[in-house]
Amino acid sequence: MLNDGDRGVVIQRDKVTYAIGPHLPCGVVTAEQLRKIADVAERLGAVLKVTSAQRIAIIGLREDQVDTAWAELGMSPGGLTGLCVRSVKACPGTTFCKRGLQDSLSVGLELDRLYHGRPMPGKMKLGVSGCPNQCGETNFRDIGLVGTAHGWKVLVGGNGGGKPRIGQPIAEDLTTDQALAMVAKIVDYAVANAKPHERIGRTIERLGIDSLKAVL
Repeated sequence: MLNDGDRGVVIQRDKVTYAIGPHLPCGVVTAEQLRKIADVAERLGAVLKVTSAQRIAIIGLREDQVDTAWAELGMSPGGLTGLCVRSVKACPGTTFCKRGLQDSLSVGLELDRLYHGRPMPGKMKLGVSGCPNQCGETNFRDIGLVGTAHGWKVLVGGNGGGKPRIGQPIAEDLTTDQALAMVAKIVDYAVANAKPHERIGRTIERLGIDSLKAVL
């Protein structure tokens, strides 16, 4: 039996079948990729599920089908499990949305390029929203960027789960370069200070927000 994370798989409720999730940065997918995902799922008798993390999960694979599926897809796994930077969720922003104030999609794709799959003490999720409506669910991300008319607001320490936490504003009116630089410092802070399996919000609760502000 495969373990969660082995070859990019997650064991399902029946303890027999598996799900895999190809990496689709910020949910951007080509028609060719969609056709390939659909063809593989159909041929292997699997189910497709659009996830809250802007992925398409292929569900119901037998263990002996996992390697076949990845080989036919020719795509890298998304960060489904493990202590790493998981999904980077981004809304359409000024690329497509009439309400967008900042280019959240381009920034999200850059964050994905820089951090997706990076090992961390605890899991980390990033979100980018192009306006204060926060369709990227940035309040519930470990690091969130929110676009405003004057630049980026940075939130830190949000998470869902059994003990949900709203992200705390740490800076605002930043340029894109300044926001990306601040994300880098927050990630480094988490690496240096978080305990094993500890998300950054709990690190901040343990050490105090001033300990983070001191390095920003």
